[in-house]
Amino acid sequence: MFRAGAVVADNVSPVSNEQVQPNGVDLTLDAVKKFDEPGVLGRDGKKVGARVTVEPTESVYRLDPGSYAATYGERISIPEGHVGFVLPRSSLMRNGAMLNTAVWDAGYEGRGEGLLRVGHPIRIEAGARFAQFVLAEAGHEETYEGSYQGERL
Repeated sequence: MFRAGAVVADNVSPVSNEQVQPNGVDLTLDAVKKFDEPGVLGRDGKKVGARVTVEPTESVYRLDPGSYAATYGERISIPEGHVGFVLPRSSLMRNGAMLNTAVWDAGYEGRGEGLLRVGHPIRIEAGARFAQFVLAEAGHEETYEGSYQGERL
């Protein structure tokens, strides 16, 4: 079962009242980076490739088609007994862009990121709400202790 927005808000900071939705919390755009070198996913580990920061002009990111790493402005905590998901806001999709994300395991804390796929030029203001974080109840045996724990805190 997915949790109500007010419950989700207890696991997000900072959060304003306007970010709290019936079934989740809107996340804001903090930073954008362009991929600069290949990453590696191996059987024995991983390496995230270097990225170049995209600087906003007058607080607006002007993004051409391509793939970008988009950092969320909020700190997220996934409580025990839950799993987190980040989904794009429909406004993002309606403007030719998509956000790809991964599962966030119980115990994760940090300021995560998603893969922002731009199919048509778009302008996104720094701090704009562009994603929504939801929590679902989930059984698990352990909590997250991986390499992204505490990222960007």
